[in-house]
Amino acid sequence: MLNRKRVIVVLPAYNAAKTLEMTYREIPFEFVDDVVLVDDASNDDTAGVAKKLGIHTVVHTNNTGYGGNQKTCYRTALQLGADIVIMLHPDYQYTPKLIAAMAAMIAYGEFDAVLGSRILGVGALKGGMPLYKYIANRCLTLIENILLGHKLSEYHTGYRAFSRQVLETLPLGRNSDDFVFDNQMLAQVIWLGFRIGELSCPTKYFPEASSINFRRSMVYGMGVMRTAIDFRLRKLGVGGKRALLFPPAI
Repeated sequence: MLNRKRVIVVLPAYNAAKTLEMTYREIPFEFVDDVVLVDDASNDDTAGVAKKLGIHTVVHTNNTGYGGNQKTCYRTALQLGADIVIMLHPDYQYTPKLIAAMAAMIAYGEFDAVLGSRILGVGALKGGMPLYKYIANRCLTLIENILLGHKLSEYHTGYRAFSRQVLETLPLGRNSDDFVFDNQMLAQVIWLGFRIGELSCPTKYFPEASSINFRRSMVYGMGVMRTAIDFRLRKLGVGGKRALLFPPAI
């Protein structure tokens, strides 16, 4: 707990049995009140490992996709009374040691959402991010900053923290169940005027760490572009299906 705010870490998991325990062991439990893992119909013993560690575990009987997994993560955390929710991948790519810092930026009222950025500093390439992914990240981020009228170092990190108000306000059920869910969510955070903070986060790329392949990366990139264009058109007053993702501000 931080500043009387209940902090819950959510772990969207798929085939994370090999890396889950070392991720879990580094979570700073002096600040974290609970941990939720959602197993998206893994082919390994992810759920079994989670239960042995005493983690609150939800198991999908069918694979719902990365976005679908997160929807269950956030819904479960809110049901458990979370004031702040930290989304951490259980593949040990992002260090859990930054959880307290990210949560504090929300707990003390400075931001509504916080991103662990791989781009601030020298973390991405040093940590082993493939060069093509780094270049794509920088190009997409530049375009998004222009179209969304915002300025972030990157929109594609999987290490995120949100206040309860953000999660209760965003129309997450309308978002994709695929990887572009992350990007749609950030665009909605900006659309609704919430404050986003960033901090530098080292990252590690290794065989057991999850990563989408080149083809899925291309599909993701096209989804990112569509989200940014839809955002800009909605700003210009063009409605249609775009109004589903970007409703009038409350």
